[in-house]
Amino acid sequence: MRLGIIGAGAVGSACLTAVLMRGVAREVVVLDRDRKRARGLVTDAQYGAVLSPAVEVQDGDYVDLAGASLVMITAGVNESEGGATDRRDPAGRLRLLDANFVVVQQIMGRLDAIAPEAMVLVVTDPPDPLADAVRMLGHDRVLSTGTYLDTLRFRFHLARRLNVSPNSVEAQVLGEHGTSEVFVWSSARVGGVLALELLAQSDEGRDKIRREIEEEVRYANISIIEGIGASRHGIGVVSARIAEIVLRDERQVIPIGSYNPRYGVTFSMPSVVGRDGVLQILQPEMSEEERQALLLSADTLQAANARIPIVYGI
Repeated sequence: MRLGIIGAGAVGSACLTAVLMRGVAREVVVLDRDRKRARGLVTDAQYGAVLSPAVEVQDGDYVDLAGASLVMITAGVNESEGGATDRRDPAGRLRLLDANFVVVQQIMGRLDAIAPEAMVLVVTDPPDPLADAVRMLGHDRVLSTGTYLDTLRFRFHLARRLNVSPNSVEAQVLGEHGTSEVFVWSSARVGGVLALELLAQSDEGRDKIRREIEEEVRYANISIIEGIGASRHGIGVVSARIAEIVLRDERQVIPIGSYNPRYGVTFSMPSVVGRDGVLQILQPEMSEEERQALLLSADTLQAANARIPIVYGI
């Protein structure tokens, strides 16, 4: 199977490394508007790939994506370049939409001519409205990385507070991959026990810990950027895992962004994922507060999407 990565920057590089280490595809093609950059990334990565499952990796152009089963879009302006690193800014990643829509529009104009049947995975921020933009541009086979990474961050921080392995935590973040994301505390569990009940046993106080965890997760990207300049490695591994689930038709249930007609936007819900993308969207039990927060998240994304046809005449 052939997999494409469009964008050889920090995130594209991390995606390539994770794809190679996991042996996700037999062929990987890396594109960048600067062909020299893509060639340098491939040259570097291919030596380490000798230790990975057999894979052929090359730099290329759009014509080399013919027959690709899945294409990751990682190109565009990042949070630091786009001024989306202020924790007080409610727009968050949505501030990057205008600039990155132009990038995605250019990509899809060329990709659809070569690989119209490819599954597109939008990794570039903000991934949810950009996935809707891909759909508006006429390509229905599209996913957003959504809140899969946010969910892993939630499980990690919750596990650390409870001194257990993150693999023992069942918890989800749904809605927008952004500031309006929804933490589904009502069903978060460890070993069948509600996480909120376990947190209530702490001397720090349940509500305080809850607020701190939400802040750590919601602004994790900014904390990472402040340290190393770009959030890349976590999303690289997540993107590779999504590709693996799709290409191997695993039918795993994960929180991932897809168009949800019930809410009228692309955002994350627990979904059955396989070769054809999201096969079924599940409706988890939520508290009334969480349901209202999910509606607010959808409204936030609808407002963002409304800018696309007005500004760009789609």
